[in-house]
Amino acid sequence: MQNLVQISRPTWLPSYLPELDGLRGLAILWVVLYHCHPRLQGTWIYYAAIWGWAGVILFFVLSGFLITSILLVTRDKPHYFHNFHARRALRIWPVYILLLLVVYLNAPWFIGPSVIDAIKTAPWLAYIFLVQNLFHLTLPPAIGPTWALAIEEQYYFLWAPLVRFLRKPWMLFAVLLCALAASPLLRLSQYTWLTPTHTLIHLDGIALGSLMALGMHTLPLSRRVWLWMGLGAFVVGIAAAATVAGGTAFLDSALAAGFAGAVLALIASTGARNPLNAALRSGPLAFYGRISYGLYMIHIAVFIYFGWFDLRMDRYGMAGNLAVVAFRLAASTAFAAALWYGFESQILKLKRYF
Repeated sequence: MQNLVQISRPTWLPSYLPELDGLRGLAILWVVLYHCHPRLQGTWIYYAAIWGWAGVILFFVLSGFLITSILLVTRDKPHYFHNFHARRALRIWPVYILLLLVVYLNAPWFIGPSVIDAIKTAPWLAYIFLVQNLFHLTLPPAIGPTWALAIEEQYYFLWAPLVRFLRKPWMLFAVLLCALAASPLLRLSQYTWLTPTHTLIHLDGIALGSLMALGMHTLPLSRRVWLWMGLGAFVVGIAAAATVAGGTAFLDSALAAGFAGAVLALIASTGARNPLNAALRSGPLAFYGRISYGLYMIHIAVFIYFGWFDLRMDRYGMAGNLAVVAFRLAASTAFAAALWYGFESQILKLKRYF
């Protein structure tokens, strides 16, 4: 059957974009600093740290672009759903299950009650179906980061079949534009059934990333045009976030536009010989990009596990606070690196079968 949508990766665009690893590393460090921001009051970095929650939006943009690109180029291949969901399971579930096991089997340390009580009262159905963000549940802080994971899994559960069966580009564009319009409007509505982490109010970043991938694979625009579009979106989005969108239901949308512009500009300039691209391609940021998923999932648990260090440093004021932040970063990095090299990367080798 003739393909009604001409899907093609631009000839200038390589299959691997190393700059995005560094951008992912920047996002995870920003998130980690955000969860340390009470300890950074009175320092110059505090004002950047309090915006670290926006790092999750950047993660969504990156995920939307990368996963939608994969879906678009594989949509006509055999075993589309089987391969996609198998590869997602290998990437997501091992660390997720490990986190749940560690937290609940050490409940007195991480949660408070006994192991038996914690297991009995846990929302296991929500955990299994990754819908804990849709209900007004009180989750253990160590499990808190899983709300973003739940959003991604719910989104791709619906988005993958849409990419497969909506054959005309305008249909996919229309779905994404509806998602982009709905999120800020629902935030503005303040319906009581919407939780602060509900998927419907956090679609801006992931939908923009998907829109970017769809456009790049269907629109015959040059690399230079994409670069200037990205730079323009970055300037407009960040400017809007700092002015008219600040403090409103449209702040997330403005930040998503700015981050999408940054991602698009980096994609269009991949391989460029300048200090920014070089710093993102290799070195510490690229390393943090590799371990970013594990670090995102476990960093709160690591903070809680070493809470005794926080208590010992409280007496030293600002110096103690800085020591706590440095220790948290070092410890969570060490655990995430061990998780990556000893666990995640070994499991991901199984992707070659899908």
